[in-house]
Amino acid sequence: MLPFIARRLGLAVLVALTVSFLAYLLVFVSGDPAVALAGEGARAADIEMVRKTYGFDRPIPVQYADWLGKLLRGDLGTSVYFKTEVAPLVADKLKTTMVLGAAALAVALAISVPLGVLAAIWRHGWIDRLCLGVAVLGQALPNFFFALLLIMLFSITWRVLPVSGSGTWQHFVMPALALGYYAAPAFMRLIRAGMIEVLDADYIRTARAKGLPPTTVIFKHALRNAIVPVVALAAVQLGFLLGGSVVVETIFALDGLGYLAYQSISNKDFPVMQVIVLLLSVIYVVLTLAADVANAWLDPRIRVA
Repeated sequence: MLPFIARRLGLAVLVALTVSFLAYLLVFVSGDPAVALAGEGARAADIEMVRKTYGFDRPIPVQYADWLGKLLRGDLGTSVYFKTEVAPLVADKLKTTMVLGAAALAVALAISVPLGVLAAIWRHGWIDRLCLGVAVLGQALPNFFFALLLIMLFSITWRVLPVSGSGTWQHFVMPALALGYYAAPAFMRLIRAGMIEVLDADYIRTARAKGLPPTTVIFKHALRNAIVPVVALAAVQLGFLLGGSVVVETIFALDGLGYLAYQSISNKDFPVMQVIVLLLSVIYVVLTLAADVANAWLDPRIRVA
């Protein structure tokens, strides 16, 4: 088990370093960052002063090495727009995004587990087709469009939920629904496939032959084994939900990393943009590593793959 973890950890470190370099290159994607920071109509002398102030006159590998060294020392830089240190700014917003990600994951599981079980029990019937239709709709419906539908229904028509902000738990209901419904189909398909395989196993037929109640057979014996892969997938999906929260947080004006990313992009706040991209990517890499280790622990065959 330890050699497997060491190999995966080394691969995770390489991926994290690659992502950090790509995150730094974001500064140069839209052109000369010195021109963007100096603003429209800036004189050549002003642009050159900005370039020297921020170190953009040095070779890119040198700039990246200096930036990475500061990151490893805990120096994330200073926000150009907010005029404050990036580290406490990002840390304060991260809590909101983590709460949203956990709530969206709970919504996804609450939707997918019952649908997956029902689709497996009544496979190839109208219930199975209905559950698959709900899953396909969730996969095809963009989360920003679904978020707007939720606002029209719960905030404008019924007026039962606040449309923006992050002060109370009510503010997280619609964002969690918009994110969670989009992530539910992946869980639902996995649970359905796992349940179909388990329900055809010999020990399930034995349990039924003993006269055990159907609910006991399904939930105590079948679902317990079919849901094991979902535990590993949940870690990966949580990273996906955190990264996909940018649009949803912007629509609902949640004071999290996603909304901060939108503000940073709008105001050309390069230091904050870089840290957010890097942080979300590293979180995703760590969660993927955790999922790989969990899979290897649950299934020893993966360790020698």
